[in-house]
Amino acid sequence: MKKILVTGAAGFIGFHLSNALLEAGYSVIGIDNLSDYYDSKIKKKRLELLKSNKHFSFTKLDISKYSVLERFLKKENPEEMVHLAAQAGVRYSMMNPWAYADANYLGTMNVFEAAKRINMQRVIYASSSSVYGANVKQPFSESDRTDSPISIYGASKRANELLAYSYNHLYGIEMVGLRFFTVYGPWARPDMALFKFAKRILSGKPIDLYNNGNMKRSFTYVTDVSDAIVQLIAKATEGKNLIYNLGGSEAVPLTHFVELIEKELGMTAQKNMLPLQPGDVPETLADCSAAEKDFGYKPRVSIEEGIRHFVSWFKANEKLALSLKEPKQ
Repeated sequence: MKKILVTGAAGFIGFHLSNALLEAGYSVIGIDNLSDYYDSKIKKKRLELLKSNKHFSFTKLDISKYSVLERFLKKENPEEMVHLAAQAGVRYSMMNPWAYADANYLGTMNVFEAAKRINMQRVIYASSSSVYGANVKQPFSESDRTDSPISIYGASKRANELLAYSYNHLYGIEMVGLRFFTVYGPWARPDMALFKFAKRILSGKPIDLYNNGNMKRSFTYVTDVSDAIVQLIAKATEGKNLIYNLGGSEAVPLTHFVELIEKELGMTAQKNMLPLQPGDVPETLADCSAAEKDFGYKPRVSIEEGIRHFVSWFKANEKLALSLKEPKQ
């Protein structure tokens, strides 16, 4: 069986990707440092589900520690690597920028360097729509300028893309960067809007709507992302440096997003209307034509269906979801 290493395997997207790879017949090696940015109970539950498959193995490992990472990769010798481990969150990057320097910049450089030293042919890595920053052109295209990130998180992700360019140029490793647009779905991070909204509505607490609710997002259902990565892994390497948008098919107004959650929960949210927060952008919309052309990417799950799936999962796991500590933000 082809061995795939997934960094950040206990995370939201890492969990779903690991599941998709196992279902596709791959052997998956997961690593994660299980950071305390959000409650590790949900990470441990994700891992518990993954470990039920005999073709999944997990090691707790911090990618910011280079020598440990290199030894591990030389021992395991994976054939492909998907690098998803990162410190997430736009607002938290203003409170603790050092976490982003360690996990996102140093950690990613360590992953790329270790991949070079074990002669890996390709690294697929996570970037973010946050790299578009102050860009006002819609939809966002991979050819747009990305030299004006307006958050430290966005700057760290753009730095990853520049590192990837250098490693591809110097060593010929194929680098595939994926700019994710507001990924959501079951087992989501508790710091994300959908999770926070559902938890607060069920608890009878108000939800915060920034920019007075005048926000739009290219919401992307998580299995659309994981399926796309599985398709990418099946492609032969060509030694290129590539970047793709992976986003939803429309820019969904935040007010409609909340209405759909209310409908599925059967409850009405109390709303705090607040100003636009530093680092936030009012609207994101992804041009995914390059991903569609190169590997058939097409978002299949509508926002209505996606929120229905999430709320169904939330209700089935309500005890766990409501017990999670508030994330650092």
